[in-house]
Amino acid sequence: MKGLAMAGTDQLSAVFSALSDPTRRAIIAELAARDATVTELTAPLSISMPAVSRHLKVLERAALISRSRSGKWRASRLEAAPLREAADWIERYRRFWDSSLTRLDAHLAAVQAAARATDRLVDDPREHE
Repeated sequence: MKGLAMAGTDQLSAVFSALSDPTRRAIIAELAARDATVTELTAPLSISMPAVSRHLKVLERAALISRSRSGKWRASRLEAAPLREAADWIERYRRFWDSSLTRLDAHLAAVQAAARATDRLVDDPREHE
């Protein structure tokens, strides 16, 4: 990838890596609704509190969540900015595919029109006179 702009790639890789796990995506979904403690996040999941804590550490390293302490409670909060950056990256490629598919649609329409025109010439009854 020599010569290509690499700004933000490490962060983007960390975000996609963190999001690759379904449990972490479930945690993100919970945190999108509200801030939550490890105990609250463990309730809907079928894994242990230490496992949830390990997932939270991955999400925190990817900057997808932040954690704050209030007394003995430690709440996790969703940080949306890295998700926006990942969505923006994906959006560039969605536009590429949309454009490619639009060109493919136009090409297929032209091929089908040409085939219909050829079929009409072959089926023209005047040709058999």
